[in-house]
Parts: sequence; structure tokens; C-alpha cells
Amino acid sequence: METSIWRALLYLVGIMAFAGVNAAWLGWCERKGAARIQRRIGPCEAGFAGLLQPLADGLKLLSKQLLVPQGVDGILFRVAPVLAMIPAITSMVVIPFSDNIGARSMELSVLLLFALASIGMIAILLGGWASGNKYAIISGARSVSQNLAYEIPMLLTVITVVMISGSMNLRDIALDQQGGFWHWNIFRLENGHFLTMWISFIIFFICSVAETNRAPFDMAEAESELVAGFMTEYGSMGFGLFMMGEYLNIVVGACLTATLFLGGWDCPFGMTPGVWWFLIKIYVLIFTFIWIRWTFPRTQIYRLLNLSWKILIPFSLANLLITAALIKVF
Repeated sequence: METSIWRALLYLVGIMAFAGVNAAWLGWCERKGAARIQRRIGPCEAGFAGLLQPLADGLKLLSKQLLVPQGVDGILFRVAPVLAMIPAITSMVVIPFSDNIGARSMELSVLLLFALASIGMIAILLGGWASGNKYAIISGARSVSQNLAYEIPMLLTVITVVMISGSMNLRDIALDQQGGFWHWNIFRLENGHFLTMWISFIIFFICSVAETNRAPFDMAEAESELVAGFMTEYGSMGFGLFMMGEYLNIVVGACLTATLFLGGWDCPFGMTPGVWWFLIKIYVLIFTFIWIRWTFPRTQIYRLLNLSWKILIPFSLANLLITAALIKVF
């Protein structure tokens, strides 16, 4: 009993440390990446190559007072940033980093992650509505419509993976792909699944970018239209928690993509698997998130919704039916 308690505490500390480091220094990575793309230097004053800039920004935000606008719902205004962080950190509990590194193996871990993603959407809506600002309210409405539109094709593509693997446990899905890249779901050759799984991967990745409110799908923020969107009235650590939640959602999206389609902690060449392979995969995916943001321009809201309702949902539904037919035939 005592051993299990210490193990749980160890995993909790590990998850909090992993989440904190990523939430802080991914901002530095993005600023450096954006500077590189735009032929600038980026952060360079605080520490070597600006590595201490996230720490300086965090201390600055902690020293500021959280000002609550007059006439707004103060409780919801303060709760919304915290609510944006909790689902992202909780999602780390069920993500398997390797065969023996993972806080909790749950049979319905895929379903839990989708439920937690919905809570993050509610946090943005509450933050926008509680601010009493017209830009923030428009941002909250956009966020709900966008997340609702893109959760449907994302769920349909995940169902194809669950049907092939025969489990909703992320650890079992990763174990089903061990043995080299030719066993990964994105490259799965047996029973003709290669025809459908690469389409599922593309749809899932597009939906991940949209679900995390990243450009070119960052319509909830849209600085040129809505100032800062749902964060317009936030300062101090309220703003900081929203930003940390956004970066943690990117990490969760990369972890989920690597687990569902890229073999989890499996070595691409069939050699010794390990947690380092999982970390390499998720940081390559995170770099892709950053690269997309600073390469493609922001789209328009009606085009964003048309992409989901008119293209991604029909394609993902057809892909699901074809996958079911292949499983039935073979």
C-alpha cells in the first residue's frame, strides 16, 4: 500500500514537471522558430540564447495583479484560466510514454481524452463570456463552433484506429504497433488498411491543429479582428495560464498522434523501443505545429467550418465505412 502511494506521488511529480517544462519552454521554442523563419534573432537577452526568457516572463506575470473588469462575473473570470489548464495536465495521466512509463492504464483512455478536450472548450467559452467584452464573447462563440465541427471528424478517425486495434486503451493501441514502422497504423499493410489509415492520419492531424486553436485555424484569437479574443481582458497569471494550457494541449495532441498512428515508443527500424523514441516523435510533431503557424496565413471562419462540415466529415465517415468493410472481408 505504501509503495503504491509513493509510486503515485512520483508519477504526479513527474507529470507536473513534464507539463511545466513544456508549457514554459515551448513558448521559447516557438519564438525562436518564428524568428528563424522570419530572419530575426528572437529572445537573446535573458540567459544563453534567451533560454531564461520563459522564467523571466513567468516572474513578471506572477508579479502583476489580476484586474477583474467592472460588472463581470468575478468567480467565472478567475476560474476559466484554471479550467483551461486542468484538462491538459489530467490528460497526461493516461498517456503511455513507454511500456513501463505511464501513470495510469485505462480501458477507456481514448474516451477520457475526448471528454477532457470538451472541458477545455468550455474554459474558453467561460473566459469569453465572463469577460463582458464583445470581442471575447465573439471569440468564445467561434471557439465552440470550431471545436464542435472538428471533434466529429477527429472522433471518426479515432474510431478507425480503435476498430483495427480492438481496444480503447492507448497502451494496447501502442503495443499493437510494435516491431518497426511497417507495423505502425499509418503504414499498416495487412488487410489493405494502408489505403485508409494514411487518410485517417491526415484528417486527425488537421483536426489536432484546429482543436488547439493554432494558425491557420486560430479564429478564436484572430488578433487582427478580435484584439486577443477570449484573453482580451486577461493579464497577470490569468493570461499565463491560458497560454500554458494552449501549449500543453499541443503536447497532448502530439502525444495522441504519436500513440495512435506512429507506434508510440516503438523504434522505426525494429530495434530496441524506449521512451526516447516517443519523445523524438512528439517533438517533431510539435515542430510541425510551429512551422505551420508561421508559414500559412489565417483562414476565414466560414472557410474553416466549410472544411470540416463539407470535406473532413464526409471523408472521415467514408473512411470509417471502408475500414469496417475491410475488417469484415479479411
